[in-house]
Amino acid sequence: MSARFSCNSFAEVDWSNYQQNLHQVVRQDVHNLSKEYVLGVDEDNYKSYLIEKYSMEPLEVFPDSLHITPRTERESFQGDFGRTGYREVYFFQVRYNFHGSAELFQIKSNPWMVTSYPIDVDSDTVSFELKMVRKDADEFERIKEEAFRQSFANMANINKNVTEWNQALPRLVNAIFDARKEHFAAENDFFAAINVAPDPRTSEIFTAPTIRRRVIPRPEVSPQKQFSSVPTMSDEMYEDVLNVLSQAGRAMERKPSLYRGKAEEDLRDQFLLFLETRYAATTGTGETFNKTGKTDILLKYEDGTNLFVAECKWWSGAVDLHAAINQLFDRYLTWRDSKTALLLFVGNKNFSAVLATVRSEAMKHPYFVRALPDRAETSLAFEFHLPTDEKRFVRFASLLFAFP
Repeated sequence: MSARFSCNSFAEVDWSNYQQNLHQVVRQDVHNLSKEYVLGVDEDNYKSYLIEKYSMEPLEVFPDSLHITPRTERESFQGDFGRTGYREVYFFQVRYNFHGSAELFQIKSNPWMVTSYPIDVDSDTVSFELKMVRKDADEFERIKEEAFRQSFANMANINKNVTEWNQALPRLVNAIFDARKEHFAAENDFFAAINVAPDPRTSEIFTAPTIRRRVIPRPEVSPQKQFSSVPTMSDEMYEDVLNVLSQAGRAMERKPSLYRGKAEEDLRDQFLLFLETRYAATTGTGETFNKTGKTDILLKYEDGTNLFVAECKWWSGAVDLHAAINQLFDRYLTWRDSKTALLLFVGNKNFSAVLATVRSEAMKHPYFVRALPDRAETSLAFEFHLPTDEKRFVRFASLLFAFP
């Protein structure tokens, strides 16, 4: 569905019909693949691609992003005793930022509250229009709040439907793809039994497409300054960045030619390649001056605000690990930086021992605050504080990659 449309909120298409259509679209996507592709592609990668492609993001409307655009018109009216005339009428476009799958604004949830309101959806904003005759601020607030309630009353219900869909999607993808693959495998077995050679291209290796979600980090208002808006990286975007870096590193682990004999700068450039075009309203750079030194990976918002800082290092022992953390926090991070990572390339054969060392040594560092749940087996998560402000906490991840 288009990212720019008008509708009655959560009242256009029944969820059951929408979900049934999604089932058919996923099935058709798989059935459009050639036999050679189904039998030759990395099965796990392709299934992950389908799951990401057809997963939906729950909706979230941000009331603090309120923006009101007024306009005035003259309209004719008929009053008591047939009296006619003209009066000024005030229209207000009330707009909010939102995050999530925009098409969900059109879907009638199950269950559904019997309420709706005409809305306009455009990219990452949703709006409705109010009409008033009297210049009464209290009345305006009452009308606005009621319109907001009616517009988004069913948002929690549709998000529950989305959560259930996302949870069931892996089973659906597995069932459809596995059935298709078994069909083609059985067909080839049959051809072999009657001495018909299958297409030799079946042995080729195919690559699953890549989903690139363009994420716009939502500006959040600093509590210290009432009228200051400081863009910061949302937790969702931070997790996505770390996921991109982890997937890129794991792919490189399977291809030694990508890391053998490579310096830290060469490896950094390969990770940057995956980040530079992924996020809208941001730029990704390498070897960029920040504070008093050059940082390896830096994501900036369009206004120049730093969102994410990372360093890349070959593993060389606990002493150098502490030095790398000091370098990252003392030289690169400013007071406004809140998300960071250290990418460690491990050439040692005993990778598990290195992983345990990184975990224990990070917790000994003077800036350490607490350990957070690991993102993955080789993706450790911590909370540190800035060296100049023990009340300013920073999310710090250590991502380890086996490059023997």
